[in-house]
Amino acid sequence: MDEGGSRLRRRVSVRKRNRRSLGPICAAAELVPENVDEEQMVAGSRRRRTVGEPPVEHSDSEEDMFGGYDSFAENSFLAQVDDLEQKYMPFPEHEKCVTDPATEDLYLESIHKRNATIIARDHVTTLNTGAHHSKHEDAVIEPETDLLYDVPSSQVLYFENLQNSSNELDNQFSKKKDWNLPSHQTAKDKWPPNCIEPPQQNDASSSKVQTSSDASRRRSLRDHLKSAMTENAKAQAPVFSKTNQLKETLLFEEINVAKKMLESPSDDRGPFYSLPSKVRDLYLQLKGIENLYEWQHTCLTLSSVQERKNLIYSLPTSGGKTLVAEILMLQELLCRRKDVVMILPYVAIVQEKISGLSIFGMELGFFVEEYAGSKGKFPPVRRREKQSLYIATIEKGHSLVNSLIEMGRISALGLVVVDELHMIGEGSRGAVLEMTLAKILYTSKTTQIIGMSATLNNVEDLQEFLKAEYYTSQFRPVELKEYLKINDELYEVDSKAESGITFSRLLTYKYSDTLKKMDPDCLIALVTEVIPNYSCLVFCPTKKNCENVAEMICKFLSKDYLKHREKEKSEMINNLKNISGGNICPVLKRTIPFGIAYHHSGLTSDERKLLEEAYSTGVLCLFTCTSTLAAGVNLPARRVILRAPYVAKEFLKRNQYKQMIGRAGRAGIDTVGESILILQAKDKQQVLQLINSPMENCYSHLVQEFAKGIQTLFLSLIGLKVATNLNDICHFMRGTLLGVQQKILLKGKSLSEITMESLNCLAEKGLLQKDTIYKSEAEFQCNFQITKLGRASFKGMIDLAYCDILYRDLKKGLEGLVLESLLHLVYLATPYDMVSQCNPDWMVYFRQFSQLSPAEQKVAALVGVSESFIGKKASGQAIRKKVDKDIVNRLYLSFILYTLLKETNVWSVSDKFNMPRGYIQNLLTGAASFSSCVLHFCEELEEFWVYEALLVELTKKLTYCVKAELIPLMEVTGVLEGRAKQLYSAGYKSLIHLANADPEVLIKTVNHLSRRQAKQIVSSAKMLLHEKAEALQEEIEELLKLPSDFPDNVASSTEQP
Repeated sequence: MDEGGSRLRRRVSVRKRNRRSLGPICAAAELVPENVDEEQMVAGSRRRRTVGEPPVEHSDSEEDMFGGYDSFAENSFLAQVDDLEQKYMPFPEHEKCVTDPATEDLYLESIHKRNATIIARDHVTTLNTGAHHSKHEDAVIEPETDLLYDVPSSQVLYFENLQNSSNELDNQFSKKKDWNLPSHQTAKDKWPPNCIEPPQQNDASSSKVQTSSDASRRRSLRDHLKSAMTENAKAQAPVFSKTNQLKETLLFEEINVAKKMLESPSDDRGPFYSLPSKVRDLYLQLKGIENLYEWQHTCLTLSSVQERKNLIYSLPTSGGKTLVAEILMLQELLCRRKDVVMILPYVAIVQEKISGLSIFGMELGFFVEEYAGSKGKFPPVRRREKQSLYIATIEKGHSLVNSLIEMGRISALGLVVVDELHMIGEGSRGAVLEMTLAKILYTSKTTQIIGMSATLNNVEDLQEFLKAEYYTSQFRPVELKEYLKINDELYEVDSKAESGITFSRLLTYKYSDTLKKMDPDCLIALVTEVIPNYSCLVFCPTKKNCENVAEMICKFLSKDYLKHREKEKSEMINNLKNISGGNICPVLKRTIPFGIAYHHSGLTSDERKLLEEAYSTGVLCLFTCTSTLAAGVNLPARRVILRAPYVAKEFLKRNQYKQMIGRAGRAGIDTVGESILILQAKDKQQVLQLINSPMENCYSHLVQEFAKGIQTLFLSLIGLKVATNLNDICHFMRGTLLGVQQKILLKGKSLSEITMESLNCLAEKGLLQKDTIYKSEAEFQCNFQITKLGRASFKGMIDLAYCDILYRDLKKGLEGLVLESLLHLVYLATPYDMVSQCNPDWMVYFRQFSQLSPAEQKVAALVGVSESFIGKKASGQAIRKKVDKDIVNRLYLSFILYTLLKETNVWSVSDKFNMPRGYIQNLLTGAASFSSCVLHFCEELEEFWVYEALLVELTKKLTYCVKAELIPLMEVTGVLEGRAKQLYSAGYKSLIHLANADPEVLIKTVNHLSRRQAKQIVSSAKMLLHEKAEALQEEIEELLKLPSDFPDNVASSTEQP
């Protein structure tokens, strides 16, 4: 074998073919070479292994590729076939039956013996599979028990087909022959009269004809065999991997055992928590995890987990929460054979998790599918055999659950895992998460929900909402010490102290007057205590402050820092230039040589990914970052410094503080983690209250986010037909987090009153139709139906605050849709929620406007923005005519996107519009997602059919925004534009290339690619290719399947002759 084991070959002896020779059919077995190891003996027990096989000449002639020689060991196989033909096989003419009972019995006996041989061989394989842990004994099946013992591998497939044909013939004989008759009956008595041939005349002519006919048949059979073997010999010989077959069989058996263990009440949980031992091996190989923490073992063996009850568990950051969730997901996928959804807060974390779990999917046989941004299929593909792990953002997770409910497939969802469960109390995203979980609870009684978080307080409300058990622990793999810095004094946070803090030490750093003015907080001294040998994070209030602090630290660092991993830092700067088309941020160019960089949303995705990888490997030792890093990808440090107790202008919250300091201490690397909060004396009391206060409570935002919350929920409930009348809707609402907290949140109004108001509001907007049925004078029932506009808004996940505006814009676009350029379509796909954040540079706006083509100027006129208006704004003149500010700003954002699609270079567009490159990339991501939503919106409204095909292509362009040849590579999770260009230049130009790549070769051919990244790219490509192949296979089977509504009379008529 090329992979997983050594290739097995059989000895080939070349011998002159002699068809007239009637030697023995089966020769004695040859001795097995001494250098065959145990595994090869098991895998190739019936085949010989050749060392130093002589080369065999090949012939292109189709007449006789064998040149008069046999390629079979010991005796000519064709000669053996001739002997069997002459001795046993009858040749009845035109479906005539066998007349010689002895010949018939002998022929049937030979077939049964051959079947027994195959069964015995399969049985041996099964025995070897079951006993793979024990030492194998040498076992060789004698050649006389297997006619295919000496057949080359290139001929095996042919003879397997021949075997199947023999089995069918055997079955035909079995049906015709009456085995219940006494053994002394003759063949003539056993067969029906019409099947018995009359005696042939024994004259010379008939004998000659018979002999000629038999010879002709034998020659025909020889020609057929020869032709088939010629074709097989020309084809590539299949490689039979017995080792892989044994491993797959073992994995299948372990999964079955684990499944039985899950269903049983026993405490014995199998090789690895009811999972195959291969899972444990993968965690050791890929993540270096050999043993679980005690709390993880306790959590996984809780009775509530074994009974599949809903569970909430809470631990400090870096405590190992994700591993428990992964094990539970693998149990569901492999043992219970159910699909799983994992909901994560951000796109970056989704992509990181996709990359990490794709290898598990390929090795263990399940799909890992990404639902983030514009990626994800609705409805999800129904898999024939394998299960799917859907990894989704909060918004995409909601759409996925809606789709499963609509298709009646929600019961196929076995488990939903929610990371950062505390986000259920954060604005509109929290409202969407609450809706998702409430629908799952209402529509599926078999779906388990697992929620985890590091910052939870009012757990009782969440338990009541999710009907869940609760588990918590204060375990941290690395001890965390919290400090406060006030002036030159350092205090340690101590809950036992009366004031909550105790004095630790006095900072006596020798600062020059200049340095003291530049760094009054002694930040450089605190940093240099740990870098460059250890890592450090410095959280800053704003993005600009991140860049300033990074430059300030580098300005006063010793030149010795430049020598630490100097070559790798130089390569990293070159790589940053490569992925940015020769551009590099001047701040990063100055700070990276010192091992320092800033990290915030102003970076492009390519830059951020490269910087994070460099930090993880130790090339960079310090990040100055914003609070978003604390909630994003896992980048721990030896020391975490909070530059101030503020996020922008708002004072720090307890949850934010715990997330930031939770990054301190790297498991397996550091023995202790430290956090230092720098504060001024005026903030001391507020900070003391912060560190001693409990976590903030999670409250429902369904009512606060009226359009994105309760109205969107009601529209989807009625659209999905989950609840269509007032009573059912009220019943549903009582099961939400809002229903649990209604006494706290709803003051002055009841839940039913809020419900009725929201439904009436939706009816007024034309999204619902209300029908009142009076059962009596005092009793009535309100039923609701969704309108076409309502269904389009619900399917497209359009913010209900903008659905009527979107409808008007699309309707107006039909009156004069400009297709000479993409600008008009780009305008329609520009997200409304980013318009309010836009502050146009009027000079840039006017310059771009003046460069528009006539067709593009027509687009501006159609939406209602004139060049004279922009000119007056640029020159600062007063404007009397009223113009919609939102339309003006939206067109400006459209100019940015349109320019980006034409140039595909974020840096040049950033310079042209004088905007941060990170903002422009976020705009592009938002536009791709919104374009996908508009597409689904248009699919539900027949009048907008013209937009469908156009928006499909536009969504694709916005999603990737690269040259067409790079798109297949960027479909792979984790491959962004810069990496795609590197791979393309190295010769990996398609998904198939990546899926078949060797990670070790990738490392050598692609610059700055780590071994972990290379493995993730290859496994993600394999997973994606496997998904596409599976989808095509399912499409083929669907096309070939007989329709369920196929008329019976047509089916019966086809059966008649």
